[in-house]
Amino acid sequence: MFQRILKTDPSTTTFIIRLMVSVVFLSEGIQKFLFPAVRGAGRFEKIGLPAADFLSSFVGFFEILCGLFILLGLFTRLASIPLITIMLTAIATTKMKILSIDGFWQMMHSSRTDWAMLLGSIFLFIKGGGLWSIDKWLTRQNHRETE
Repeated sequence: MFQRILKTDPSTTTFIIRLMVSVVFLSEGIQKFLFPAVRGAGRFEKIGLPAADFLSSFVGFFEILCGLFILLGLFTRLASIPLITIMLTAIATTKMKILSIDGFWQMMHSSRTDWAMLLGSIFLFIKGGGLWSIDKWLTRQNHRETE
């Protein structure tokens, strides 16, 4: 089971997707704590989410933690799961309202980063961390130990 979670493709270019996803999530997570009125609890409250203080800290923590894991390529598949959940929730809670009020094209424009982060996270869930990842290094180590 553990080997299956760590399994990854041999691609070096997966690092580019990991870099994109990790930097955006790290930045957004950190900003939830640095600018809570605009990016954290204040924004969550404005959207109408319950327990905005707790929820923004909870989401920010996972964005930072999973962003770091993805940057390192450590447990990449597992780290992508909370990020996929965060992006699906973000689209449902913020972009569907735009769709109903301003229409499809405004929603698509407003959600371009959300879609990029969602699809990047899904890609990492499917492919893993790639050649330049701790996941790949760990699978090599485990393979050597079992020989």
